[in-house]
Amino acid sequence: MIIIGVDFHPGFQQIAFGDNESGEFQEKRLAHREEAESFYRALASTGQKVRVGMEASGYARWFERLLSELDIELWIGDASEIERKRARKQKTDREDAEHILQLMLKNDFPKIWVANWENRDLRQLLWHRHRVVQMRTRIMNQLQAVALNEGLSCKKRLWRGNGRAQLEGFQLGPWASRRRRDLLELLDRLSPTIAELSQAIEQEAEKCPEAQRLMSHPGVGALTALAFILILGQADRFECGKQVASYLGLVPLEKSSGTRRRLGHITKQGNSVLRFLLVEAAQATTRKNPEWRSRYLHLALRRGRNIAKVAMARRLAIRLYWMWRERRSYQQTKNFGSHAGQPGNPYGVQ
Repeated sequence: MIIIGVDFHPGFQQIAFGDNESGEFQEKRLAHREEAESFYRALASTGQKVRVGMEASGYARWFERLLSELDIELWIGDASEIERKRARKQKTDREDAEHILQLMLKNDFPKIWVANWENRDLRQLLWHRHRVVQMRTRIMNQLQAVALNEGLSCKKRLWRGNGRAQLEGFQLGPWASRRRRDLLELLDRLSPTIAELSQAIEQEAEKCPEAQRLMSHPGVGALTALAFILILGQADRFECGKQVASYLGLVPLEKSSGTRRRLGHITKQGNSVLRFLLVEAAQATTRKNPEWRSRYLHLALRRGRNIAKVAMARRLAIRLYWMWRERRSYQQTKNFGSHAGQPGNPYGVQ
């Protein structure tokens, strides 16, 4: 078998490869895309089994598709773990490629889970809608600023018939009028696009039984449920809810030593879109569920509203994880497990 360690860059890749049977070792630098594609196609035509290892990085989708087409096994590793296993302090492209190769030869390569192509394509739908909504929000904020400068303060009523007519009726300078007109045109163009993308997300959620199960939880809609399923991928990847919270970056930083324990803000190491959606969904749950609202108000009085929102988002993430893993709806989750350990109810059945 030929094993290849790849230090991947957007414009080129440095590789170190060797045959684990003959012990032959070589190094090479391949420019993207033509030279690299020719090299791997020639390697695949020899009929030998090939395994490629690289750090998790961006801008490599074409490379992953190429290896999949050529039936070459690809291992993607945790970049932080690969760096942690480095013994030498020298760091060059050649050293990086050789380091990855040595980890693979020693069977010490920190391989990570990678979603399939269908999953990753659906993530693009979520990411695209999220970005378009952000664009619309920026445009609406600019138009609100125009209205406030002219003495009109009506918040959400600005987008209704009367508010919109007042905004369009202001006598502005030539370039200010041009800016207002362009922003209104962009707003009118983005709103139907967002509605179309939202409908597509709802259709995809209908095809997913796991997402339908999560949507039974108050405050959780198709967008949050589908994003949760797609980003986490498989429920059995995690052993407990704490691992899910850590994966999503909803746990605090910790710098403790001796008897002193010091906690900071949340790590924010997970997917930023899903974390944002969980915070929004948790606020919706707080408005609908009296128990959650009571807990939120208690935390807000003690630690402030921002920390309380994140704490409720973490609680929601753990609740959704167990609903998904145990294949239970919201009502079943309330009936089973929530009352375990109470007098006369050792098994948690309400």
